Amino acid sequence: MAKDDLLATVLHTIDLVNYQDGAVVSRTLINQKTGTVTLFAFDAGQELSEHTAPYDALVQVLDGETRITIAGQPFDLKTGDLIIMPADQPHAVSATTKFKMALTMIRS
Repeated sequence: MAKDDLLATVLHTIDLVNYQDGAVVSRTLINQKTGTVTLFAFDAGQELSEHTAPYDALVQVLDGETRITIAGQPFDLKTGDLIIMPADQPHAVSATTKFKMALTMIRS
């Protein structure tokens, strides 16, 4: 589905990104100066290592379970949960099971 096919269309979010064995897959839905919306699909055991971002980021778990660590504090999330990762705080993501998430970052 091309980006223009996403505009003004009802979409089933969980179907817009697929799992791949041993991988983290991402798909950017919106990429503007003011912010981004990106979907991710993690195979079980896959991770994003600790890093920081200069903006707050909202994570919405669409499917499965994950552990997100923010400034050394672990948070276990499951389908339907969300968490805000504060700007400039180190954070990491680890897939407890296969899981999908939407990441929204607002830059202004």
